[in-house]
Amino acid sequence: MGQPGAVMQYDVNGIGVVVAYGEYDAHTLGQLSEALHNAAAKQPCVVLDVSAVTFGDSSFLNLLLTIRQQASFRLVSPPPQLRRVLEITGADTVLDIRASVEDATSD
Repeated sequence: MGQPGAVMQYDVNGIGVVVAYGEYDAHTLGQLSEALHNAAAKQPCVVLDVSAVTFGDSSFLNLLLTIRQQASFRLVSPPPQLRRVLEITGADTVLDIRASVEDATSD
């Protein structure tokens, strides 16, 4: 595998924004999972910017769907590979996918 996942967090207008970088599978998901669960516990809305995610397996997808149940959840800028996984699994029909962090934090 390539670069393991990295995470950055910040708040915009009371919305927790998490930015994910790199690859995520069952072995590298810990930091991202912790960041998303913490944000969901503190804010009613969580935004995850996945524009720099290069790989996400089924455990990554499961995490997205789990967070969606805990807070209002918006997914930002999935790259083509990840968008394809979302389409194949039907997750794109239940996740709120936005074009930019600005769009995801403006309403």
